[in-house]
Amino acid sequence: MAEPFQFELVSPEKLLISEEVEEVVVPGTEGDFGVLKGHAPFMSTIRPGYLSVKKVGGNVEEIFIYGGFADTGPGGLTVLAEHAVPAAELDREGIAQSIRDAEEDVADAKDDVIKAARARKLEQLRDIEMALKK
Repeated sequence: MAEPFQFELVSPEKLLISEEVEEVVVPGTEGDFGVLKGHAPFMSTIRPGYLSVKKVGGNVEEIFIYGGFADTGPGGLTVLAEHAVPAAELDREGIAQSIRDAEEDVADAKDDVIKAARARKLEQLRDIEMALKK
């Protein structure tokens, strides 16, 4: 059994987790990385994927996250995610519909600046869809 450390998962909407945990696996942009108590100070941006949290006692919770960053240091691990949804609450059909809507928005855009912004949103949605398929 690993020694517990403090973990916080924060999204713009709310504080999702603030508790002692045994291990967290984070989907970093350079690859997944695991954090245990005493991890060296480290900061990484996040790619769309599943954050795996091993709770004290062994239960594992998976949360789909994208956007933001992870910061580990002497105080533990903090993940600031633009979006975070427990895996059980994911709406894959909702994402597929959002992609279809975004494709239409890109096609309908007349202004280059608006078109570019809508294309970025579409790209993010496609990244989310790809991560959900893994």
